[in-house]
Amino acid sequence: MPDPIQMSFPTRPLILGIAGCSGSGKTTLARELTSQLDATLLPLDFYYRDSSHLPPTERALQNFDHPDSIEHELLVHHVEALAAGQPILRPTYDFATHTRTPMTEPLPAPRVLIVEGILALHYETLRALYDLSIYVNAPHDLCLTRRIPRDVRERGRTEQCVRDQYNATARPMADLFVLPSATHATITVEGTDNLDWSIEQVRRRLHQLNLIP
Repeated sequence: MPDPIQMSFPTRPLILGIAGCSGSGKTTLARELTSQLDATLLPLDFYYRDSSHLPPTERALQNFDHPDSIEHELLVHHVEALAAGQPILRPTYDFATHTRTPMTEPLPAPRVLIVEGILALHYETLRALYDLSIYVNAPHDLCLTRRIPRDVRERGRTEQCVRDQYNATARPMADLFVLPSATHATITVEGTDNLDWSIEQVRRRLHQLNLIP
């Protein structure tokens, strides 16, 4: 693995946005770029709106794949603050209970910020803050195959629950909101490609745009 790139941003951090359908490989790409660019990763998942005011049975029925499920106003405010060199208190979210926890995590302003999530390229006000926008493309069947073990392991779901949610909201919302957001990407990489090749494509584009040495 290459050593982290040493960069200096005297006025503003470098900000990347990475989007793609759930299971496309966008999070894997984001984490590897975070390591290679010595960046701070800011997932949209932490910004799900709190559902604690609803009974538990109703919480699970919410459409978590619709753009309104994300408190994007707070997210944009936080990215603007980080871009201005100010620290933030990032929210945390409990996927098992569909609630925002009372804990927050302090994040200092980084040299490189990576914003990642299925809707990272959907919100116009968020896109305006990016120096580079990346879309990870992958077929629906592969996304579901990858999503099942992840949600069972990390989010306490059953396989049938994952399939039901995918068919009811994840795939329809992807068709309506996530796939169209690819038109806003500076670069599109394939989630079926080797990760090293995807990283190389992104690094080349960053270099072409004089965003990294």
